[in-house]
Amino acid sequence: MPKKYIIAGIGTEIGKTVCSAIVTKALQADYWKPVQAGNLTDGDAYWVQQWVPGTHVFASTYELQNPLSPHTAAELDGIRIELNAFHVPETEQNLVIELAGGIMVPLNDQQTNLDLIQHLGLPVILVSKNYLGSINHTLLTYEILKSRNIPMAGIIFNGQTNASGEAFIEKHTGLPVLLRVNEEKEINPSIIAHYAESFQR
Repeated sequence: MPKKYIIAGIGTEIGKTVCSAIVTKALQADYWKPVQAGNLTDGDAYWVQQWVPGTHVFASTYELQNPLSPHTAAELDGIRIELNAFHVPETEQNLVIELAGGIMVPLNDQQTNLDLIQHLGLPVILVSKNYLGSINHTLLTYEILKSRNIPMAGIIFNGQTNASGEAFIEKHTGLPVLLRVNEEKEINPSIIAHYAESFQR
């Protein structure tokens, strides 16, 4: 059976797209971003294709014009995001699904990414980035996912290393650390392939 994972972050600008590209490369997977808000020609799917040439990218269910929270961007476009519009793409390949923003980002006036995760029914790979407050944000994200009985495959740490913080998160959550991604000056196919090889190991 193909492997399918949701890449979820503890917030925005955490490095989900880089991590999605790494996992996509490692698993030779297809890629799907259910909601793209803004940057429709050079958004996250564009960069995944640049970094992992040959990747099959499924079209977003919602492509919104403005780089805002999905519910606000949708409102400006005169539409409402509906949870039942999302369907996991049919593919015989592995599949990586990248969320837009953190897990409590609203999709409409009632539902959030957390509801979308439950709707899709797939395990989560959590991406954490070290900054002041990130331990709290990581543990809160973990606890919310746990409270909804959402399976978590593991965690990826991105950016500058914080050994004590990462050790605390690992001990508290019990999640396997799937990968550590350093702060790179440039992201390119070679960098992605390097980390993909580490992920496979």
